[in-house]
Amino acid sequence: MDALLAQYLLNWLVLASIYALVALGFSLLFGVLNVIHFSHGDVSITAPFVALAMIQILTGGMLGFDTVPAALIACLIAIAFVGLLGVLLDWLVIRRFRNAPAMMALVATVALGTVVRELIRSFYPQGSNPKPFPALVTGEVSLFGLTIPAFSLTVIVLCIAMVAALFALMQHTPLGMRIRAVAEDRNTARLMAINPSRMFAATFLLASAVGAIGGLFYASHAGVVRFDFGIQLGLIGFSAAVIGGLGSMQGAILGSLLIAGIEMLAQALLADGASYRLVCIFVLVICVLVFKPSGLLGKPVFEKV
Repeated sequence: MDALLAQYLLNWLVLASIYALVALGFSLLFGVLNVIHFSHGDVSITAPFVALAMIQILTGGMLGFDTVPAALIACLIAIAFVGLLGVLLDWLVIRRFRNAPAMMALVATVALGTVVRELIRSFYPQGSNPKPFPALVTGEVSLFGLTIPAFSLTVIVLCIAMVAALFALMQHTPLGMRIRAVAEDRNTARLMAINPSRMFAATFLLASAVGAIGGLFYASHAGVVRFDFGIQLGLIGFSAAVIGGLGSMQGAILGSLLIAGIEMLAQALLADGASYRLVCIFVLVICVLVFKPSGLLGKPVFEKV
């Protein structure tokens, strides 16, 4: 019984870590741009496909890399690629809706996600079929008398490190100060010689790169990747951000912990709970929106009309 409880707790932390990496992107983008980037999940899930392609290139032909170094290099390339892809999509599409009504930006980003998804399906070799995705970390680690998969420990530790790095960057660096200034008041930031467009690009780079790490971990955790995984990953990440409070990084983490906890409870307590986990997750979202529309850690926003 203790071993089973420990396994559920470990799975809870692993899922919460993966969801938090995606939810942080939603909160970061909303906090700075005041735009809900619904294609963020599809952009994030692009990373495993880029990594798979790079692994094939690095391990085959004349390069002949070993599998482990090839996987590491491929993941780093995928993270950089997705970060730049986020900047490109902002430049091509999203920046045109910064001052538009919220509904226009919402529809545009939903459409953009569909475009990204269909491009993967159409142009990646056999893109409609599920692709086996390798475990990024193998082996086991003994900790406190328990045998823990090295992958699970890596996901949790890297998530904590990424969250700490993001908080440090936003609070204690000149770049973070400029991003927060633009989020607070773009016009005043311009008067202080801060270029909002550059801060938007930096925000998209950060959010997309962090989301790419979440996408890689999600695919490795599932052992497979599909072109439409971004729909579910994006919905869960967005739901976590909404539960915690859009624009709040702390809220994104809290929402991810709650969603992963509900998912684990559904699978542990309900017969065929895996089939009902999404139902339980979105019931939680509805309850939070009914009783606290701004999210658990969010603040009401008042607009002059």
